[in-house]
Amino acid sequence: MIKIGILGDIGSGKSFIAKQFGYPVFNADIEVSKIYKKDRKCFIKLNKEFPKHITTFPINKIEITKSILSNPKNLKKIIKIVHPLVRKKMNNFIFKNRNKKIIILDVPLLLENKLNKKDYFLVFVEAKKEKIIKNLKKRNNYNPRIIRVLKKLQLSLVEKKKKSNFIINNNFTKKSVKKSVNLLRNIILKK
Repeated sequence: MIKIGILGDIGSGKSFIAKQFGYPVFNADIEVSKIYKKDRKCFIKLNKEFPKHITTFPINKIEITKSILSNPKNLKKIIKIVHPLVRKKMNNFIFKNRNKKIIILDVPLLLENKLNKKDYFLVFVEAKKEKIIKNLKKRNNYNPRIIRVLKKLQLSLVEKKKKSNFIINNNFTKKSVKKSVNLLRNIILKK
């Protein structure tokens, strides 16, 4: 099985690129949303840690945002609670798809949390800053302050790019991206 990790800036279109490969995708952001909606034990831990902010189940992302904005150090506490659950879900995903030729890992903190292995192919998604900002503004929960806090937690883009095996340019047009992804997938399959 070939494992492809997708790296890049927040809003660079990593999830869009991941889907274009046409293979099973593990999307950590979607899994976190599911945890917030369904995992009562996670809620209890977060509520105990942040009784002023996280008060309702299912967990409302606005409450998470408020707790982070009240003190950016709270993000690390949230990560300590949520990431082991995401890691477990990722391992289950890998096991469940063990017979697939390729799987895609769309995990924002893949490198930072040392989730990648030496045999992973790392693909860096590059996009122009103005396109990224336009993409981010389309999100319901767009908050520039939260994005700055999240970026401080991540490796620099230069570092991510250096560690990547491939770079793909996302100009946010489906036809062009699909062509680049197909080319890249064929190169990876031949290795």
